Amino acid sequence: MPAEGDVMATTPDEMKSSSPKKGEDILYDPWCDPKNPRVINFQDVSAAAFKIKAGIMNTPCTRSHMSSITDIEIYFKKEFNQYTGSFKERGARYTLLMLTDEQKKNGVIAASAGNHALALSYHGQDLGIPVTVVMPLVAPIMKVQACRQYGANIVVKGNDIGECREIALKMAKDQGLLYINGYDHPHILAGQGTMGLEIVEQVKDIDAVVIPVGGGGLIAGVALAVKALYPHIKVIGVESERCASFSEAMKAGQPVYVKAESTLADGLAVPKVGVNAFATAANLVDKVVTVREEWIAIAILRLVECEKAVVEGAGATALAAILAGELPELKGKRIVIPLCGGNIDTTVLGRCLERGLAADGRLVKFTVTVSDRPGGIAELTRLLANLGVSIKDMMHERAWIKSDIFSVEVKVIAETRDYEHAKVLKGALESHYTKLRFVNPDQIHSDDC
Repeated sequence: MPAEGDVMATTPDEMKSSSPKKGEDILYDPWCDPKNPRVINFQDVSAAAFKIKAGIMNTPCTRSHMSSITDIEIYFKKEFNQYTGSFKERGARYTLLMLTDEQKKNGVIAASAGNHALALSYHGQDLGIPVTVVMPLVAPIMKVQACRQYGANIVVKGNDIGECREIALKMAKDQGLLYINGYDHPHILAGQGTMGLEIVEQVKDIDAVVIPVGGGGLIAGVALAVKALYPHIKVIGVESERCASFSEAMKAGQPVYVKAESTLADGLAVPKVGVNAFATAANLVDKVVTVREEWIAIAILRLVECEKAVVEGAGATALAAILAGELPELKGKRIVIPLCGGNIDTTVLGRCLERGLAADGRLVKFTVTVSDRPGGIAELTRLLANLGVSIKDMMHERAWIKSDIFSVEVKVIAETRDYEHAKVLKGALESHYTKLRFVNPDQIHSDDC
């Protein structure tokens, strides 16, 4: 075995012999050994592409309507069109196909609250392989039920994915199941890399691919496939600033733990990137940037409005970096962005759209004190109507205001055309009323509204 810190390339036969042995640490995953990370090669990706083509959709990669407004020729790889709604199906199917006959009979287990669980459950049912998934107590009920409908054995236990992983590894040892890490198993990486092969076949003369990064499995596989065929193509990773684990790993030269905060891109909230993923991707990734939460919300909003595509926060993060101006060097270039997944809860989607509208200056909230005599509120609504502002909600407050008893505090949520329209609204209100308070959300504009 190589010394600590070395990387090794492992053949499929050698990988098959690495199943957990009796007596090993129950928390040890032999496929993801920090002391001996496995680096996949182009042949692994090519083999995966051949094996999974009968069960995975070759998703479209089309030119974006946003190309003209960004001065970047953008192509979207629409992975949300996969049957379970994400790219995770690629790695899941290939990993299941590569099991030994004994492993296929015994089954596999994973810890996941989202797309990996859905992909593994669906393809396990399709291939006749028993699948168990340990999901945290906070997992969306919709996803839990979907996995059960695909025939998987679902264990809802543990407060977070870390606890779920411990439970899953113990069950793997006790029941003779193979534990599959959703972003770091070598076959998972190879399977995700098949997207890269499709991208370079579908779009000619690519200058860069911009990829969302969580555990690192997708960027590792795609970077390997793309760079092997076209070394000049830039590979750029994008993370939420609330969980920049890959950026920190690049600085440290190895995977390191970072605190994962709540983020719209919950699928990318992996506090420590995979050891195999990092070993494979570290020398292939040209740049990694982070984006703010409000830009992720804006990206979700733009995709709905311009592309008619419902995409989850993690899938929209790469576009967020473009919209935020984090990659100015791509102006005038031809790039590909994978829209990785569309599994966003409807309630969360509504919140994201509203947050995006607020950050965009198209949904404003203000409090103004007006006369409580007849006509006072009518004057306010007339002013808004004359400006072409639409009132979404209005509430009066009389008991807790400190001004005279003949005044009323009015809280208004209104819809404007754009940021400039919101500025006009604020100016008009300031000229008519002395007591005015605008609530400024996290703005995407340089100056306050």
